[in-house]
Amino acid sequence: MAALLRRLLLSLSLLLAAAATAPGATAAAARLSTTYYSRSCPRVEQIVSDVVTAKQQANPSTAAGTLRLFFHDCFVSGCDASVLVSPLSTDRSPERAAEINLSLPGDAFDAVARAKAALEAACPGTVSCADILALAARDLVGILGGPRFPVYLGRRDARRSEATDVEGNLPRTNMSARAMAVLFARKGITPREMVALAGAHTVGFSHCSEFAHRVYGDRSGPDGYDPALNPAFARALRSSCAGYERDPTLSIFNDIVTPSVFDELYFKNLPRGLGLLASDAALWEYAPTRVFVQRYADNRTAFFNDFAAAMQRLGTVGVKTGRQGVVRRQCDLLD
Repeated sequence: MAALLRRLLLSLSLLLAAAATAPGATAAAARLSTTYYSRSCPRVEQIVSDVVTAKQQANPSTAAGTLRLFFHDCFVSGCDASVLVSPLSTDRSPERAAEINLSLPGDAFDAVARAKAALEAACPGTVSCADILALAARDLVGILGGPRFPVYLGRRDARRSEATDVEGNLPRTNMSARAMAVLFARKGITPREMVALAGAHTVGFSHCSEFAHRVYGDRSGPDGYDPALNPAFARALRSSCAGYERDPTLSIFNDIVTPSVFDELYFKNLPRGLGLLASDAALWEYAPTRVFVQRYADNRTAFFNDFAAAMQRLGTVGVKTGRQGVVRRQCDLLD
């Protein structure tokens, strides 16, 4: 009875959080279109694709970094390129200066900057940085073997970027699945979409400091590591991350099986105790999200379809259109 009551209370909290999504944001999202630049910049998608493909070939970490950049942008003040503003370009501290954003990779910012420069040469003052980031994320998923899907365009860029807006709007690596579900619901994203988006961890890496608490001195297990971890995996992590306090750049692939391929192996790893972050493992441990983990582990097509739909939903979070924003001439500068 108590478990049923907890599930009912969680369902109610998710509904209330989803209902709190600003109606203005929903109206703005409805104005996005796959043909937004068909007349003003008809080659926009090809130009972005060409640039990010070359960048990925030169720097293979670009794809995972750009996916993370897109997520961090959308979840704070909406998909408005506010995370791209450089701390060197303003007297105030922009989102990029927030502690959780300091590890966002430079290659991702560079990919967007290069695409913007190419588009300014072809279609000056036309394509927003927010749209470039959305297109780049989609294209890079495809390059790694993931799904391709239509990207709705017409976002405007933010006029402001504040580091103080970040805290409380991005999930932490030690969050429970229930807490993440509530946070995502505030953005209008369902638990199913949340788990699908977590599948982005099938590529990329995490710094040892983000999961060190699971492998060093964890008191919940007799061996000093999180008992949810596969024992051999835990020992390997201890060895690989031994010097992380002296070298904060030490990192481990999120998916140790196929780290450079966008596939369903991330989900297959979770029941085996091979989820790197505590927030990864939490998706398997929590019944309402475990069902989706199992579905995607068993069916790549189901994962790809749901990931594509979830990325489209993510791309509408808090968007600005028309006079709500601007088209910045340079992505790291506020106009």
